[in-house]
Amino acid sequence: MIFICHFDFCILIFDIEKLMNIQSVRGTNDILPSEVEKWRFLEENARKIFSVFGFEEIRTPIFEHTELFVRSVGEVTDIVEKQMYIIPEKEGMGLALRPEATAPVVRAFLEHPTDRDRLSKLFYIGPMFRHERPQKGRLRQFHQVGVEALGSYHPALEVEVLDLLRNYLRVLGLEDAHFKINSVGCRPCKTRYGEILKESLRGQFSSLCPDCQRRFEKNILRVLDCKNPNCQGVLDRIPLLPEVICQECKNHFAQVTSLLKDTHLSFELSPKLIRGLDYYTRTIFEVTHPHLGAQDAIAAGGRYDHLVESMGGPAMGAAGFGMGMERLLLAASGLIDKKVVSHFPFLYLASLGEEAFRANFLLRQKLQALEIPCEMDYDAKSFKSQFRRANKLSTRYVLICGEDELKKGMVKLKDMDQGLESEVNANEIVQFIRLKYEKNKSQKLEVRG
Repeated sequence: MIFICHFDFCILIFDIEKLMNIQSVRGTNDILPSEVEKWRFLEENARKIFSVFGFEEIRTPIFEHTELFVRSVGEVTDIVEKQMYIIPEKEGMGLALRPEATAPVVRAFLEHPTDRDRLSKLFYIGPMFRHERPQKGRLRQFHQVGVEALGSYHPALEVEVLDLLRNYLRVLGLEDAHFKINSVGCRPCKTRYGEILKESLRGQFSSLCPDCQRRFEKNILRVLDCKNPNCQGVLDRIPLLPEVICQECKNHFAQVTSLLKDTHLSFELSPKLIRGLDYYTRTIFEVTHPHLGAQDAIAAGGRYDHLVESMGGPAMGAAGFGMGMERLLLAASGLIDKKVVSHFPFLYLASLGEEAFRANFLLRQKLQALEIPCEMDYDAKSFKSQFRRANKLSTRYVLICGEDELKKGMVKLKDMDQGLESEVNANEIVQFIRLKYEKNKSQKLEVRG
């Protein structure tokens, strides 16, 4: 069946049979209630750890002017050339769903002036969008948690950011995460290395992939980020970036590595490491985890000393990182399950008969006002079916109320873990349940601690 909608400017034609079988868009994922607690665990611990380090949360819109990403990320990058979701506008370049968060955070920092004399430390949590081939842990709508520290050129800034990242990963149980670091030098270093790259690759131009042949003229450093095996083979025979950076950049990187050793953060010097965004300078890093296989990166970042200035702000050193939350969950699979507090109902109110239902309904209201999680059935089902439901919900206690209980002014309370049943005076049940709940909660906290 075809259904046609008329609007002022367009006609939409729907196939009703297809509409009845609509599924999620390719590259997106529904986060179901059974998984949400794990996401909350990631988010709540990020807020806790980042706040300890003095970072404050910022939330930016999910779309920005396209020009923001072209100017900051780089015109000749995969993100800008291939992956951005662009929303056309009548005038200008249009809008883009944010593919990364650093540029929006810097834009917000400049748009809303604060005390620029102090270090500004910000963190974000939210969805990003890139039009690329969906893979395990890599979706078209994905989620990132990350930090941006703006206002210092000191090498300790990168070390603080890396130390924060280490502490966060420890909380998740990812102590075997692997830190790789490198220096890409300052702007003159990158320009000089670009000239060396061109000279080294000119005679092997035909061996490069089509993308790298185009990058050769527009942005030669992007060749280093190519994953094509043929290009990687060619790059194996050229000078490494750390060999050609200036002495000042070498000194800066030496201070970074020295401080990292002082903080006992294990890392690997990775001279071939390069980030795919133009704004990075000097220290860059990547964090990988063995549970993820070939696509093993869970976090990446570095220093970006010219981004604020290039967007119209003052000259200002900065550093940060971003982590894919889907990747974090895959890496921590099985590790955070025992740390997550599942919000099962503490009490299930089973009733038989209209009067018992009404009594339980009012009791539930009193208990929920005390923030005690409880649940009940609205349909007139047997006690047997209600117990089945209580078991499915993993409820700790079931309160039983029927005609006999109402006549005696008593209710029955069954401990579902121990299988024990006791009678409690109906007038004392609220206080009795409250004490049971507080004891149960303190025992869980002791186990988690």
